[in-house]
Amino acid sequence: MTATDLFETMRTMRAMRRLKPDPVPDELIRQILEAGLCAPNGGNFQKWRFLVLKDQAVKQAVQVLYKRAYDETIGPRYATAVPPPGVSPERYARQHAAVEYLTEHYHEAPVWIVACLEDGANPSRVAGASIYPAVQNMLLAARALGLGSTLTTRHALYAAEADAAMGLPAGVHSYAILPIGYPMGKFGPVGRTALNEVVFAEKWGVPYV
Repeated sequence: MTATDLFETMRTMRAMRRLKPDPVPDELIRQILEAGLCAPNGGNFQKWRFLVLKDQAVKQAVQVLYKRAYDETIGPRYATAVPPPGVSPERYARQHAAVEYLTEHYHEAPVWIVACLEDGANPSRVAGASIYPAVQNMLLAARALGLGSTLTTRHALYAAEADAAMGLPAGVHSYAILPIGYPMGKFGPVGRTALNEVVFAEKWGVPYV
């Protein structure tokens, strides 16, 4: 892959929340997992663990929690929020519709990769630094392979119940679930704010140009 290909992959890695139920070849999932293992992590201790889930009953049990979180927290927040920076009201409405779709069809994604850490009973606030780089690598790999996914963490609103439903042992916690499948839509430019609105030079509040 050239540098141009890499930057184009990042620029067009939309969150794909509408996924086809078609099976995904195991060799592609392996490639995605291998990309995750290339990521940096604290001290290279590699406390990450990845659970590949296809079991419909397990996914359905987590989807119930995922939907409960939407009904109680996420849905009302979306309904009253203004569009985020760089996103038009029309695009935000489409995003909301896609979030609703994923909520209802979460368990139908053919493969889940559950990103976990062996982090003990009381993980620190920096624990995610040892798993989220791997998550990003896997998202990029999925995009490069023509597969859709999105970083989901909503199940963590019911973390204990969700981790139990997935059979995680004590001292292991899920930090993200990546539902993976062939996308119904097309990849395209992501909607983000302008660089000079979020990057400062030397002093806080001084725009970077």
